[in-house]
Amino acid sequence: MSPETVRSSRDSAAVEESQVALSNAKHKTQTSGLRGPPVICVPHGCGAQTRWFRFPVLACNTLLLLLFFFFFRTRYCCISINPQLSCRPPQTQINEEATLAVALNDYLTSRSYLAGFSVSQADHRAFKLLHRPPDPQHVHALRWYRHVAALQQDGPSESSMKAKRVQPPWSPPAGTDVPQLLLYNSLTRAKEPFVPQKGNRVTWYCCGPTVYDASHMGHARSYISFDILRRILRDYFKFDVFYCINITDIDDKIIKRARQNYLLDQYKEKQPKAVQILQDVLSARDPFQVLLAETTDPDKKQMLERLDAAVTAALKPLQAAMESGNEAVQPLAQALLESSKDLLSDWLDKQFGSQVTENSIFSILPKYWEGEYHKDMEALNVLPPDVLTRVSEYVPEIVEFVKKVVSNGYGYESNGSVYFDTSKFDASQQHSYAKLVPEAVGDQKALQEGEGDLSISADRLSEKKSQNDFALWKASKPGEPSWDSPWGKGRPGWHIECSAMAGSVLGESMDIHGGGFDLRFPHHDNELAQSEAYFDNDCWVRYFLHTGHLTIAGCKMSKSLKNFITIKDALAKNTARQLRLAFLMHSWKDTLDYSSNTMESAVQYEKFMNEFFLNVKDLLRAPTDITGRFEKWEAAEMELNNSFYDRKSAVHEALCDNMDTRTAMEEMRVLVNQSNSYIASRKSAKLRPNRLLVESIAVYLTNMLKIFGTIEGSDPVGFPVGGQGQSIDLESTVMPYLSVLSDFRERVRKIAREQKVTELLQLCDTVRDDTLPELGVRLEDHEGLPTVVKLVDKETLLKEREEKKKMEDEKKRKKEEAARKKQEQEMAKLAKMKIPPCDMFRKETDKYSKFDETGFPTHDAEGKELSKGQAKKLRKLYEAQEKLHNEFLQMNQNGN
Repeated sequence: MSPETVRSSRDSAAVEESQVALSNAKHKTQTSGLRGPPVICVPHGCGAQTRWFRFPVLACNTLLLLLFFFFFRTRYCCISINPQLSCRPPQTQINEEATLAVALNDYLTSRSYLAGFSVSQADHRAFKLLHRPPDPQHVHALRWYRHVAALQQDGPSESSMKAKRVQPPWSPPAGTDVPQLLLYNSLTRAKEPFVPQKGNRVTWYCCGPTVYDASHMGHARSYISFDILRRILRDYFKFDVFYCINITDIDDKIIKRARQNYLLDQYKEKQPKAVQILQDVLSARDPFQVLLAETTDPDKKQMLERLDAAVTAALKPLQAAMESGNEAVQPLAQALLESSKDLLSDWLDKQFGSQVTENSIFSILPKYWEGEYHKDMEALNVLPPDVLTRVSEYVPEIVEFVKKVVSNGYGYESNGSVYFDTSKFDASQQHSYAKLVPEAVGDQKALQEGEGDLSISADRLSEKKSQNDFALWKASKPGEPSWDSPWGKGRPGWHIECSAMAGSVLGESMDIHGGGFDLRFPHHDNELAQSEAYFDNDCWVRYFLHTGHLTIAGCKMSKSLKNFITIKDALAKNTARQLRLAFLMHSWKDTLDYSSNTMESAVQYEKFMNEFFLNVKDLLRAPTDITGRFEKWEAAEMELNNSFYDRKSAVHEALCDNMDTRTAMEEMRVLVNQSNSYIASRKSAKLRPNRLLVESIAVYLTNMLKIFGTIEGSDPVGFPVGGQGQSIDLESTVMPYLSVLSDFRERVRKIAREQKVTELLQLCDTVRDDTLPELGVRLEDHEGLPTVVKLVDKETLLKEREEKKKMEDEKKRKKEEAARKKQEQEMAKLAKMKIPPCDMFRKETDKYSKFDETGFPTHDAEGKELSKGQAKKLRKLYEAQEKLHNEFLQMNQNGN
């Protein structure tokens, strides 16, 4: 048997014996009752030099113990495991360290001792047995030795020697405060944290139009503003917004206007003679002037005065013609009829309104104006609601709503009408009347406006228990539409309409209710009262949002005051985007004055942003390979990017602060200014701006404007080109051809400049200034840089060209004026130069009476001798004239 076979056999036997010994040692420890762990005794040296090492079994690595068993038992010594430290001495003397190195190397061959390795007590014990590094042939043992030695040099603590190596503690970032969305809540008149009732879902009801006339910019104030807020909640804050709006198509105003229009049309169909028209207008004017005299509201009085002035202006020519016997009076009568239609239709309604039985007229009028309203909203890019409710479609629900309010004890019937008992409701501990404007309780003017013109007669007012009570259901009079109800034929009150419709769609509590500022009392306060009476709660609305008024020259815009600009008229002057930008640049809850200055600011903002987008698009069209898009960032890029982050944070904070679009728009303007400065500085240094950075900024700004509703379409950068529906492929389609044209023109200009062919240069200018603008293309020539090609709306370019021409004409005029003035000054100077100094004072006989031989004055007009001071001043003038005259003589002598 070979030595290797003998060693292998001995090794296997030693391992088995070691395992048995360990097992017995553990068993003895558990059964002997002795305290302390079992101990391994290992001899080191022989005879008198022998040293014994004790290793507690539980404190050592089991595998390393097996290694020690293997090494000492099979090589030269015996090992006993006994809590009482029984050992026997070694049998032979061998080379301990070499043998230990071999055993270690064998053991470590299949084990990791570097990655995440921590030195244990067993490692330290084994390391101390080796007084020198193992031979290089024992690779694993040598690496282990060096690793342990290195760790010992670092001075590990006792705890680190014992503990297993673990990850160090993690230090979490401190972080910063994250702004929370706040909304100005009219229920508290303060900004409150916005917390929807059901997770991410937001239920929102908004009061819609009463459709009896054209929608005007006062309506647009609410609908555009709420559209902006809705888009921000949905697209920026990522809420799931469920938006409901109503159409009021049953109302006192609609009934009255429908009857008036119907009666006036019938009157015109009869083709009355001039005498009849004059007589009827004079009859209608008497009660009108009584109303004018009794009116105290300044806005309403001003409106009535305008109507009276118009009637007077048309009345006088007709009266004069009839008095003179002029036969051509019918055209004058028709002009009077047109000017007097408002007061005449009101007069006809008071006389014959109760006789109107054609109920279809009460649906034809609101249906027509509802259609016009939807067209206006589409033109303004206002998103359609998720749900639209019409009062005429919810009459059964309204009847049931009123019945429950009555059964809950908060309503009462009187002469076929049903009224809300405000006193009883307010006396309830759970309820409070007029949450929004408590100080307005008792305001009879506001309450009567809320009831409607047809519902404030003395008999109607006497039906109430209190003047503060309001109608839930109105008994219909002759000439009014009606529906069946438990209280007889009638129609809904104004306030109950919204409560019933909103409650049917959104339930007993909604997150947001919106409307105009002037609807707070009594309409919204009455909505709250009757709805909380119906649902028997005190939280029908969580957040009430009210948009500010829109004024014209400081006066509120109102249909009833005939002080309004229709949406169609406004869109004829400015685009929907410009109108929306004007609203974005003002707080949604504050008054906005619609004026030329307001709209000019919006137009300039649009132009400013568009120019930036066009410049970025030009940069992005510059050819580059795929790796060339990624450029090294220098200090300028870092500075702009830091500002980009700051501006984004500022925009976010602004939108969290009651969706403050005014501040957000200003921060976006600042970002564009900084980006423009960066681009200009790079171009002036003949360097290309960083494509990805400016593109990121442009994409961010585009996305924000998309969220605000000022940009439609999928273009990643900038405003659409060519209007809605035309911009999707226009730019990508035509730009390659325009680039070819621009490059060709640039080469022609270069040759023309080199060869001084001015005709070609003029033709190139004509293409730039006259031809391409007609096609919506702008070329911008920059010295030493490629020509910039921009697609711009044709109307904008033509307007710019006209303004440029005006500026050039004005510049030319000023230049000619300056030349004329210069010529006049030169001629005056020449005329002055011709005068000899001896004659310059002689003509001023009103100042001087005596002169010396040189023509210099010595006495004033009264014969008094001139003082030294006076003479000194005159001497300076004399000498100056003498110098001028000598220059003139010299010029003549030289032939000039």
